[in-house]
Amino acid sequence: MSAPLAALKPVLAAGALVWREVDGEVLVLLVERTQHRDHSLPKGKLDPGETLPACAAREIEEETGVRIALGAPLGTSEYRLPDGRDKVVYYWQAFVDEDEVARAPFAPNDEILELSWLPIEAAKARCTYEHDVHIIERFEQRLAAGHARTFPIVALRHAKAANAFTWEGPDASRPLTERGERQARSVAPGIAAYGVQRIVTSDAVRCRQTVAPLAELTGLAAKATADISQESTVDPRAALEERIGKAVRKRRGTVLCSHAPIIPEIVTAVVHAANGLESERTHRASMLHTAEFTVLHVSAGDEPALVALETHAPAVP
Repeated sequence: MSAPLAALKPVLAAGALVWREVDGEVLVLLVERTQHRDHSLPKGKLDPGETLPACAAREIEEETGVRIALGAPLGTSEYRLPDGRDKVVYYWQAFVDEDEVARAPFAPNDEILELSWLPIEAAKARCTYEHDVHIIERFEQRLAAGHARTFPIVALRHAKAANAFTWEGPDASRPLTERGERQARSVAPGIAAYGVQRIVTSDAVRCRQTVAPLAELTGLAAKATADISQESTVDPRAALEERIGKAVRKRRGTVLCSHAPIIPEIVTAVVHAANGLESERTHRASMLHTAEFTVLHVSAGDEPALVALETHAPAVP
């Protein structure tokens, strides 16, 4: 007997509103699907063991040839599939420059027949589905507010480590467990999807091991420092305010990997640097389990502003 519809898990997918600017005009990327001959924002289904941000970046490149760095999230669209299951699609905004558009290879294939770069109003008129129009309208609001371009500051808690009560060496020497190693590998593509440019980590072994897969994937060298360690001999807040303030001034996407007691200090420092206000939402975003990460999206406009935040977990047990 088949399970009732209410008991079925929704189908998860991810995509992006990919945009560029040509002669001062914003153009949005739509795809025409080969089989359905409809026009929509590019997206695709989540693979097993994949995080949503990694899925969005992968699907955009597979469908369009365009390599993107995810910007701020644009929310979700939800609808019922013909087989009765619910589908939830997560979207981000993603700016691409002309060099990437010129580089990106595309040929009609079994999934995508054609790409179209259209002005916003023309894109909304071309969309087959109303839920895509709503995503474009959310982006319009960001654009009007001057928040279309953002950069990420990522607060990452280290993955699962050896038990502190049974480990015989110094606490900072505790390594990741096998589960922790799986977690670190799982979150690396999702964090890389935001186009980060710098990796900073506590010098504790478990933190350095957590960012190792990310460093390998991105080609970035991770900088280890005692400044953001829970065993730091000085209050880490001043060091964090300075480090994050510099990242915000330089509009540089940065990952900071640390310990549970330090993550709230990282989030607070980003909020302050981005002229934001602490809230229940920012508090929740700092209460991370092992290998979870919160992405704080800061406007790259004239004045820094906290545009959005989101939290993700590893997609493995």
